Amino acid sequence: MTEGITTPGAGWRRADGPPAQKRQKRRRRRGGGRPGGEVAMVEEAEFTSYYGRPIIKPPVWKTPDVPLYLFLGGAAGSSSIMAALADLTDRPALTRNSRYVSGGAAIASVVFLIHDLGRPERFLHMLRVIKPTSPLSIGSYILAPFSAAAAATAAVELLGWFPRLKRFGGVVAALFGGPLATYTGVLFSNTAVPSWHAAHKELPFVFGASGMAAGGGIAMAISPIEESGPSRKMAVTGAVVELAAMHRVETEFGVVSEPYHEGRAGTLLRAAKSCTAAGAALTVVAGRRRAGAVAAGVLLAAGSLLTRFGVFEAGMASARDPKYTVIPQRERLAARQNGHAPTVSR
Repeated sequence: MTEGITTPGAGWRRADGPPAQKRQKRRRRRGGGRPGGEVAMVEEAEFTSYYGRPIIKPPVWKTPDVPLYLFLGGAAGSSSIMAALADLTDRPALTRNSRYVSGGAAIASVVFLIHDLGRPERFLHMLRVIKPTSPLSIGSYILAPFSAAAAATAAVELLGWFPRLKRFGGVVAALFGGPLATYTGVLFSNTAVPSWHAAHKELPFVFGASGMAAGGGIAMAISPIEESGPSRKMAVTGAVVELAAMHRVETEFGVVSEPYHEGRAGTLLRAAKSCTAAGAALTVVAGRRRAGAVAAGVLLAAGSLLTRFGVFEAGMASARDPKYTVIPQRERLAARQNGHAPTVSR
C-alpha cells in the first residue's frame, strides 16, 4: 500500500523521481516546449470518444431494404436504356425482355423503399416540395416518373396494347434511367458518413456502372444470343468501370477506406469483386453461348448486389466508429496549419 512513497514531509511523490525530473523527461520525449516558450504540463492524450459512443448519428436506413432498393434501381435504370437502344436497332426480343426487367425492378425497388420508410404516405410526402440542393428530393422526382413510365411500358408490352404509347413510355423511362442509377451514389456521399463522403466523386460511378453490369447481365441471360450483343457490351463496360472505381474507393482515402476491407463489408466486397470480374471474363469468353451467357449474367447480377450491400455496410461501420470522423478532421486541420491542401478525406 505504501510502495513508491517517500518519508513524511517530502510530499506525495512517487519513487520514480521528483516532479521536476518527470517534467524534463516529458519535454525531452515531446521534443521540447511548445512554440513561443509554453511548456506542456501534461502528456499528449490519445484519442477516445465519450464512452466509445459514435460522434455522428448513423443513418436509420434498414437492411436489406436499402441495399435491395439500390440494386433494383440500378438494374431498372440500365435496363430501360438497353430497351430503348434495342428498340431503335430492331431487336424485339431484347427490347421486350429489357422492358420487363426495367418495369419489374422499378416496382420492386419502390416496394422496398416504402417498406424502409415505414408508411406509404411518407413517399408521397417527399413529393410535396422540390429542393434542388437535396439529392433525396431530386431523387424522389427521378424515381416517381421513371417507375411510372417503366411499369406502364412493361404492362403495355405484356398486353400488346398501344404500340406508340409503348415506345413513348420506353423513351421517357430511358431518359430517367441514367439519373436513377447514379443519384443514389450522390445521395450516399452527401451524408456525413465518413467512408461515403470521402468517395463523393467515385460512388456515383460505382453505382451507375454496377447498374450497367446488372442490367446488361440480366438481359444477356434471358435474351436470344443473336440479339444480345448490346447487352454483352453494356455488361462488360459496366463491370470494368465498376471494378476501377471501386478500387479507388478502397485505396485512395486513407483511414476511411479501411471499412471497405474489414469485417462484413470487406467479405461482401471481396465476393462482389470476384463475381463481377468472373462474370465479365465469362461474357467475353463464352457470352455467345447460351450456358455461358446465363452463367455470366448470374455472376454479374450477384456482383452488383453484393457491391451495394458491401458499400452500405462499410458506411455504417465508419459512422459507428468515432475514429473515422476524428482522424480525417485532424489530418485536414494539420494540412491547413502547414499550408497544404488536405489529400486524404478531400
